[in-house]
Amino acid sequence: MTVPSASGPTPLTTGTAPVRVLLAGGGTAGHVNPLLATARALRAEAPDTEITVLGTAEGLEADLVPAAGFALETIEKVPFPRRPNTAALRFPSRFTRTITRTARLMRERRIDAVAGFGGYVCPPAYLAAARTGIPLIVHEANRRPGLANRLGARRARAVLTALPGTPLPRAQRLGMPMREGIAHLDRATRRDDAVRELGLDPSRPVLLVTGGSLGAQRLNAAVAQAADDLLAVGAQVVHVTGRGKADITERPGYRVLEYVRAMEDVYAAADLAVTRSGAGTVSELTVVGLPAVLVPLPIGNGEQALNGAEVVAAGGALMVPDGEFTADTVRDLVLPLLLDAERREAMSRASRTFGVPDAAERLARIILAAAQGDRASVAS
Repeated sequence: MTVPSASGPTPLTTGTAPVRVLLAGGGTAGHVNPLLATARALRAEAPDTEITVLGTAEGLEADLVPAAGFALETIEKVPFPRRPNTAALRFPSRFTRTITRTARLMRERRIDAVAGFGGYVCPPAYLAAARTGIPLIVHEANRRPGLANRLGARRARAVLTALPGTPLPRAQRLGMPMREGIAHLDRATRRDDAVRELGLDPSRPVLLVTGGSLGAQRLNAAVAQAADDLLAVGAQVVHVTGRGKADITERPGYRVLEYVRAMEDVYAAADLAVTRSGAGTVSELTVVGLPAVLVPLPIGNGEQALNGAEVVAAGGALMVPDGEFTADTVRDLVLPLLLDAERREAMSRASRTFGVPDAAERLARIILAAAQGDRASVAS
């Protein structure tokens, strides 16, 4: 499989008939954000593309997709049964209905290509695409693929991943589609202005602490407990606590924010990050070249530790197990690194070698090529 470059000399065009694309995915930001980045890139590449997003009424997509200006169609959320119970008995009929409903939607919308990003809506979308003969593209964000994309990869025209080494058949690393403001952020140019906008001093180093939109209690507590030590040596902190968790005292040099709508604003200001290692976060950190101390979420299937493994091995980040991240870790590991500009610069260079800033544009080109029946540009 050959992944086209977004910088090719001639953009794809849709001709007289608009291309109709179905993007499937949702539930979490890890699925919705790359989907929306790809939708925007499709619009930029071929403005007449008709985009339909398939999601559920319960996931983040229910709010984020319409807010971004894209049409959302919802189907029933039908999780695969994990144990024999009443839900397992009802699963076959419910799942069959979602496939039938999705296939009918594809026919009614005359969909030319389907791209899936993972989540509960993807298995019905993948099977409906197979039923209707519509070309399928699968994008997997995590180093350890989910069940939906393991299913879809068997039938997909192209299997693309955000991270290297993802074990899916015929997979090729593309990178993580992300918003243009992050993908093309020049931290060095924006840094001082971004620091001032946060009410901080550009002459002093800035530590960014974030556990994502929901926050991370362990990160919040450990950094807050070490706040006096950080401030005593001239360090500054931008602490994104998560919604409803801003119970940390803000003071000069220590900004507390519940949520940041545009992460590029705090990435630009930061000299070092302490954060979880979701696939989206790791991809963003490497694109902007921000050195980090990664604290993987200790639940689930261990994917967060895998997501950051290659960056850590190359020297672009450090990793600390969740149970070992304490205020002493902040004092003994994070603070010395924050004050060591030479080491941070070396980590930044190593991190940036993993970044793929044009992933959204490249994925848009692949989807358009599949929709136009250009098999040679999508698969070998």
